[in-house]
Amino acid sequence: MALVVVVDVTAGSGVGLLPLISLGPAFSGLVGGWRRTLAVGLLSLLLCAALGWYDGLLDSRRAYTALASVAGVTAAGLLASVSRLRRERELASVRSIAEVAQRVLLRPVPRHAGHLTTAVAYTSAVAEARIGGDLYEVTTVPDGVRVIIGDVQGKGLEAVETAAVVLGAFREAAPEEALLTEVGARVERAMERELNGEKFVTALLVDISPQDGATFLNYGHPPPMWVPSHGEPVFPEPEEFALPLGLTAHGMEGPKPFHVDFGPGDQILLYTDGVTEARDADGTFYPLGERAGLLADADPERALAALRADVERHVDGPLHDDAATLLLRHRS
Repeated sequence: MALVVVVDVTAGSGVGLLPLISLGPAFSGLVGGWRRTLAVGLLSLLLCAALGWYDGLLDSRRAYTALASVAGVTAAGLLASVSRLRRERELASVRSIAEVAQRVLLRPVPRHAGHLTTAVAYTSAVAEARIGGDLYEVTTVPDGVRVIIGDVQGKGLEAVETAAVVLGAFREAAPEEALLTEVGARVERAMERELNGEKFVTALLVDISPQDGATFLNYGHPPPMWVPSHGEPVFPEPEEFALPLGLTAHGMEGPKPFHVDFGPGDQILLYTDGVTEARDADGTFYPLGERAGLLADADPERALAALRADVERHVDGPLHDDAATLLLRHRS
């Protein structure tokens, strides 16, 4: 508005810039509240009338048209401002409810679970969302700790619904079942009952006890990275691969448990394919095994933060897929 006034005064009445004063209330309606829009609109009317008087056009049809334009744009700006503020309040309410639901679904893992120190890092590929298609849970049981990490087919609200079914079944079964295979079977039945075989989940279930180490049950998920206290990282895999959760209708047997001698000072990193399938500009996958040294930090949360930052440097930007990492450390 100030620029229009300066140009109009400098160029003279022949230029005809009076209607451009309406740009003030037009932009104000996009970014400000209705009171600010009204104030800017009244100011623009005064400026338009003053410029019309200065240019000697106040009694002309041209000045009346300019004043009508400014008044019309001000009214439209007021309506736009009120409508925008109402939508913003509704969006804020929905976001607050969604955040509560997200915290219920993906609860923070305990800092200490049994004989383990744990930490988790999660990044959702969906803008403005804290959860997506990846899931995790750490549950303390009488004999140790049981853990699940998984990756749901697809993204968005349908993936969140599937993750809720899997996590609910795992939380119910983990403290009750003696065998890890029975926990997996109950999760399978829950998916068949709730989702009608329309979704599948790659998942890794882990049973960790102080005496017997770590036992894994792999439903088509990327292998864990076991980092012994002295030695190179290892990616243990089952003898035979199994289908993901939710695909038992194809007739294949479920996964067979396999074991790792997880002892004091060792670490296990569980992750989803959003980490290992992150690519740089040349299409090279992220070399997770080569970056195991990033987990040497004494604070597990800082270790995972360093790993996530390194993955983002590898892709030179934000990740395009959900990525979850869960670090388990065996305390002495």
